[in-house]
Amino acid sequence: MKRLCICEICSCGRHRCPHRPTALYGKPNMTCVLTEYTEKYPAYGGYNPPQSLKPKPVNHGDRGRMDGTTTFKTDFIPYVVTRRPGKQQAEYKPKPGDIDLGTTYKQDYSLYEVQPFAPSRPSERVHATGHKMDTVPTYKEDFRQWEMCKRELKKPDLTYHPPDAKFDGHTTFQDDFLPRGLAPRESFKPSSIPKISDTPFDGVTSNQQCYVSHPLEARWVKAPEPYKPSSQPLQDLTTNRRDYQGLPGQLPQSYKPNPGKVTSDVPFQSSTEFKEHFQQWPVSLPQLHKSLQYVSPTEHMDMSTTSGADYVQHNIQPFISAKPFNRPTKSSAPFQAHFTPHELQPNVSFKPAHAPMRADAPLEGGTMYSTEFTPKRISVCPASYDSPPGFVFEDRDDRGHRFYRKLPSKDMNKMAAGMAVAVVS
Repeated sequence: MKRLCICEICSCGRHRCPHRPTALYGKPNMTCVLTEYTEKYPAYGGYNPPQSLKPKPVNHGDRGRMDGTTTFKTDFIPYVVTRRPGKQQAEYKPKPGDIDLGTTYKQDYSLYEVQPFAPSRPSERVHATGHKMDTVPTYKEDFRQWEMCKRELKKPDLTYHPPDAKFDGHTTFQDDFLPRGLAPRESFKPSSIPKISDTPFDGVTSNQQCYVSHPLEARWVKAPEPYKPSSQPLQDLTTNRRDYQGLPGQLPQSYKPNPGKVTSDVPFQSSTEFKEHFQQWPVSLPQLHKSLQYVSPTEHMDMSTTSGADYVQHNIQPFISAKPFNRPTKSSAPFQAHFTPHELQPNVSFKPAHAPMRADAPLEGGTMYSTEFTPKRISVCPASYDSPPGFVFEDRDDRGHRFYRKLPSKDMNKMAAGMAVAVVS
């Protein structure tokens, strides 16, 4: 009996064995060959990979003995190199006699005896007496505080007093300017009327007076030569036809593999490792911070400020504006209007009405889904149970695959009857 694992028992494509090694001492150098790709991608027979036409990198070594001579060794001749003699330095011999250390400064500037400088300022003498010192300064003695009287203000009175006489609305421009009549200026522009001459028009030109017509000679026409065909045949042989004579040759052989289509009748399983191994963890709501309840103070609040406590109110006359009062411009004459009222005519709306468009024909509610859909029986995947029905657990390998053995039809019938009795009870 063939053994099957969970990956092969599953019919929905959502269950597969976890690839977790269960052996005590695994083999770290060997990787798990059973992956999702190798598990779901079937192997096809009769297909060989394309052979590479690249030559193999084989080293063809020379069997002879290698000669270690080079062109440098054969052309270069060693010579005996001697050291170049160096220049010998002469032996230092000091000059006889004494060195004259005298300078022009010592000769021109002789040494003189100078006396130390004696200050002409007399020494300070301290006059100490037993009397008490008067500490009143001259400022307090000469400048004494006098009684100051308040000065009278010399500011002129700027209070506006409206005049008693009637206001005259005439301005200096109206008084000085006298209206005069408008006098048109004399135009010095010349008139645009053309001046017609009385003499007749002379239309004779210099060309008409000086040009003399001469008779033209007949133009010489060359007679056409008759066509004479060549007696020699045309040589239409080109260098391409002469050199390339089309010798028979073999066609190049194609090494491209046959484009055979690899197909399979096995349905595609769209399950992924993320869908099978992702566990939905419970998420708790974030804890909200509860604000503290406001508690009003029990003591009385002092609303007095330094400005309200220290400020002393004074009776001050409000400022009077010197701007003249605005006189009303409204006239006492009745209002004359030329407006003629007309009856309002509302605009005609061309917007379509919101009434639904209904037809007497019945609605065709048929869809492609309702016509082409074929109901199928919903089957439960046997791999979704802890122990798949109809299979008996056998063993587990080192890579984590659980293998089951399928029961015969008799044992399956007994198991189904037992499950039905358990459900009824």
